[in-house]
Amino acid sequence: MRNNHTFLQKVSAFIVRHDLLTLQGKYLVALSGGADSMALLKSLFMLHYNVEAVHCNFHLRGEESDRDEDFCRQQCEELGIRLHVAHFATEEYATAHQVSIEMAARDLRYDYFERLRVDIGADDVVVAHHRDDSVETVLINLIRGTGLHGLRGISPRRQHIVRPLLCVGRKEILDFLNDQGMTYVTDSTNLKDDIIRNKIRLDILPLMEEINPSVTDAIASTAERLRSAAEIFDQAVADRIARAEICSDGLDGGIYSLDQVTEEYTLFHILSPYGFSPAMIEDVFKASRNARTGMVFRSDSHELLFDRGKMIIQRILPEVKPYKIPETGTYCLANKCRLRIGPVALEEVVFSRENQDTVFVDAAKVSFPLTLRTVRPGDRIHPLGMHGSRLVSDILTDLKMNLFDKRRQLVVEDGQGEIIWLVGQRFNRHFRISPETEKALRIDFE
Repeated sequence: MRNNHTFLQKVSAFIVRHDLLTLQGKYLVALSGGADSMALLKSLFMLHYNVEAVHCNFHLRGEESDRDEDFCRQQCEELGIRLHVAHFATEEYATAHQVSIEMAARDLRYDYFERLRVDIGADDVVVAHHRDDSVETVLINLIRGTGLHGLRGISPRRQHIVRPLLCVGRKEILDFLNDQGMTYVTDSTNLKDDIIRNKIRLDILPLMEEINPSVTDAIASTAERLRSAAEIFDQAVADRIARAEICSDGLDGGIYSLDQVTEEYTLFHILSPYGFSPAMIEDVFKASRNARTGMVFRSDSHELLFDRGKMIIQRILPEVKPYKIPETGTYCLANKCRLRIGPVALEEVVFSRENQDTVFVDAAKVSFPLTLRTVRPGDRIHPLGMHGSRLVSDILTDLKMNLFDKRRQLVVEDGQGEIIWLVGQRFNRHFRISPETEKALRIDFE
């Protein structure tokens, strides 16, 4: 029984060191019936944690699937632990969502775990990944190519998923079950050497153990040290991003100072949430060293613009279609915008440089229908206070607008095709109120 004591000591110490569970909490244990999950359930039971179990029947292995479910029911009855069972049409789900069977099972399992966790008021879901799983993950990531984070192995906690067995290996788990006299079921699919993880488990790691019998411990220890290093590194990156960030709208976008984005890794952490791939980020970083104002990069969901030493990111917005305004009234537009046009007494006309969202026009000079639209190439306006006409694009450039803002800039055009108002910016002097004006209109844009 010495092995039992050592095993439970290691698990208990790991739980405390990573703050995974408390004796006051309530936890949901993912139970397949295999050796790992049975050792997890038994060890938490012996350590006096408040647990319930959950088993998923994916109906992928015929009688084996039902055998596993019956086994889990029997084991939980013997321990006096409540068991929740879920049945899934996994193959149908995989076909409908065009994903692999493995991905379908994972999605169904974790989605159900979270819903059940909330329903029963559990703090977390406990799963049975162990040290060897983490080592295999490190090797998989290394083979595929990875950065620092991919060498950390499996994390002890990810949101409401916790893994108390990462401190013990497969052999220790089997020894613990043997000492306890506990049985477990074996999934025949785990014995097939047909996926990357099983090739590592059955072929590569045994070869590595010929060189170093303690290779699993060595890789696990290295991953643990890299996890600590990654925390320090992540904090440094977060500090750099904070210095670079001018403003942020979350996943809608943000503005960053290019002077503060001096490493590609920092740029990766800024841009990856916006759908930019590593290859695209590499191109952005190269271009940022000699950034040309007006240069644009696009992911599937966002656009990135270099503008006067800044990197501006925004979500790709649908094209704003021209909106016809047949008569006076209030018009509710997209994005919570509203345009109001109505008569106003001449004595109520107020000219204000501060209120850029309201203009007053001579009603006799306005021909309906009006059109609210975005700026087009070649648009001209006769600005109030100036002689002649000017290209709208030149005015926006003088206002130091970036390309994104220029594309969003609205104009109000009358029925003759003449721009009355460059909304919020400039007013056409041809429509101004004069001593001869008899009726006035007020136009408000909110």
